[in-house]
Amino acid sequence: MKSAAPPLSGKPRLTTSAMIASIAGEGQKTRPAPFGHALVDVAKSRPDVLGMTADLGKYTDLHIFGQAFPDRYYQMGMAEQLLFGAASGLAAEGFTPFATTYAVFATRRAYDFIHQTIAEEDRNVKIVCALPGLTSGYGPSHQAAEDLALMRAMPNMTVIDPCDAHEIEQVVPAIAAHRGPVYMRLLRGQVPVVLDDYGYTFELGKAKTLRDGNDVLVISSGLMTMRALESAKALEADRIDVSVLHVPTIKPLDTETILREAGKPGRLVVVAENHTVVGGLGEAVAGLLMRSGVHPAFRQIGLPDEFLAAGALPTLHDRYGISTTAIVFRIKEWLSR
Repeated sequence: MKSAAPPLSGKPRLTTSAMIASIAGEGQKTRPAPFGHALVDVAKSRPDVLGMTADLGKYTDLHIFGQAFPDRYYQMGMAEQLLFGAASGLAAEGFTPFATTYAVFATRRAYDFIHQTIAEEDRNVKIVCALPGLTSGYGPSHQAAEDLALMRAMPNMTVIDPCDAHEIEQVVPAIAAHRGPVYMRLLRGQVPVVLDDYGYTFELGKAKTLRDGNDVLVISSGLMTMRALESAKALEADRIDVSVLHVPTIKPLDTETILREAGKPGRLVVVAENHTVVGGLGEAVAGLLMRSGVHPAFRQIGLPDEFLAAGALPTLHDRYGISTTAIVFRIKEWLSR
């Protein structure tokens, strides 16, 4: 995976501030804190909606909710197990808690508490987690490269990986209306806006084709859908026709749409995800195709099965093959074989 793209000479040396930089490209339109603002909008007509966090309100954009509804905002301190146990108890009393933290703290530190008190009890808790996958440069302690695999394996858990601000604003009311536990990956701060240009509307459990193409089908989720769309445009210069299927709901998977699109003949199928290649969307799709007797040429773009390095995010995305440049390079390489 480290050789997914050629050496990128001539790029400026990045400072440590790029370890927490926005994933927005230069000049890309963004919206600030879409999750926080969307939750405020939902809570205006839903007195059952609560905001809870473990000392990370500012860094999950939940502080916006806290300013609007201070009597419905719970700061639990650096105690993630307590956060999710309390959220489960409040859900049992008829509330709808949105509990936020970093993805590493929910899926590693508090996994058993989520498993036993939320998932097994089928409690109506929405777990919203920042820094998913490789969206932090601070090394393995903060890089949740395996969060989707862990949450996919948990019964009763709905798992969502939104692409951009446009989608986050639609996901929040959708999961508030959905009865049951949800794990949602969160892009925070200045979040890119991409999907509005494609007339996109989020539907829970549905995958949607954003653009069609005859040579390659890229199945993607989260920020990798942005990268897939950018790669598709770049590959037009080489007369490579790329279709992009966005899959925001990782569980339950939209098997019908994936099988229909992957079953079209003559296309290389590539799954692109901001997650380890072990246990995420790629292996979910691969398993579905094998069980269903659909056998296209199949490749994965994802993070390697190793602890990732610390550093500037743009450099790490190039190194581990999830930047637009790396995706374009890899697709052209696969098609040339």
